[in-house]
Amino acid sequence: MKISDQVCEKIEEQIATGELPPGCALDEATLAEQHGVSRTPVREALIQLAAEGLIEIRPRRGAVVTSIGPGRLLEMFEVMAELEAMCARLAARRMSDAERSALQAAHQACETARNAQDSDEYFYCNERFHAAIYAGSHNVFLGEQAQQLQRRLRPYRRLQLRVRNRINISFTEHDAIVQAILAGDAAAAAAALHDHVVVQGERFGDLLASLAELAMPTPA
Repeated sequence: MKISDQVCEKIEEQIATGELPPGCALDEATLAEQHGVSRTPVREALIQLAAEGLIEIRPRRGAVVTSIGPGRLLEMFEVMAELEAMCARLAARRMSDAERSALQAAHQACETARNAQDSDEYFYCNERFHAAIYAGSHNVFLGEQAQQLQRRLRPYRRLQLRVRNRINISFTEHDAIVQAILAGDAAAAAAALHDHVVVQGERFGDLLASLAELAMPTPA
């Protein structure tokens, strides 16, 4: 992997974890020192992150982590829900036995993280769970589109898991998705995954509250 790709992954992870929150300025020199590289791979990494929509590079102001407004965020989750529902519908019809086993393994890993109430570990297991469904759709273009939007929403999906009891609810929703896919019920799988991803009502309010808390300055 190129040095710039490694740096890109590390910065993306910092964005996903909230270490670099929305609106945070990204200084090339600071990032280069932090990651032990020259400024050239950092600059290349920032260009790549900008192409993915995770940061914005503004003339004379440098790079900042993209801050998505509530309306735009809601729209993105609506599209994400539709894309993932389509993946689930196709996966229920097309998954091979090996892919079904991989989905069950990912589900079991989520259960272990849920039992430990480890939101960070659950986040990574959750990504593998959804990736298994993308792969099982056997539609490469659809999987690429879902993965691209999923990357843009990573920081916000991670915040969701920090809401009280959300991990338990998420795992219960996962179980319904798995059972529908294993049963070959395309309509039920699509509906279950759509409802799992979309944010409405109280869930959207919880997400906005988490964002507001993240944006609050740390007391001195």
